Amino acid sequence: MGLLDKKFLSPAEESQITEAIKSAEKDTSGEIRLHIEPYCKIDVLDRAADVFGFLEMHKTKLRNGVLFYLAYEDRKFAILGDGGINAKVPVTFWDEIRNHVTHSFKSGKYAEGLSEGIRMAGEQLKSHFPYQSDDKNELSDEISYG
Repeated sequence: MGLLDKKFLSPAEESQITEAIKSAEKDTSGEIRLHIEPYCKIDVLDRAADVFGFLEMHKTKLRNGVLFYLAYEDRKFAILGDGGINAKVPVTFWDEIRNHVTHSFKSGKYAEGLSEGIRMAGEQLKSHFPYQSDDKNELSDEISYG
């Protein structure tokens, strides 16, 4: 993790986002991760797909992982869902959440926007991937940094 990444979010903001992930996953078998890095020199969706693979998000049982990806210095943001989700939802499924999050970013409210977007994603996921009694947390809830 680089020095810039460490200063981007305060420990309290990191905790706020991690709690949002835990809360969002409480009612769904879906898995949500956040990856933050300063720069993205390629297409944002291509980079998000690279990170998705690196974090092994495609290895969830129901292929229902969701990645929130942010390159803050380059002001690039994407939400990427795995094949299990994308097979069930319209192409524009993540647009409303992405627009809500980026609106918060314009006010400098990164942790707030990400937390709200993550909760919104959890709400959407629970209708397609409700919590199962044998559900286990397949992916870390911690923020990853590049």
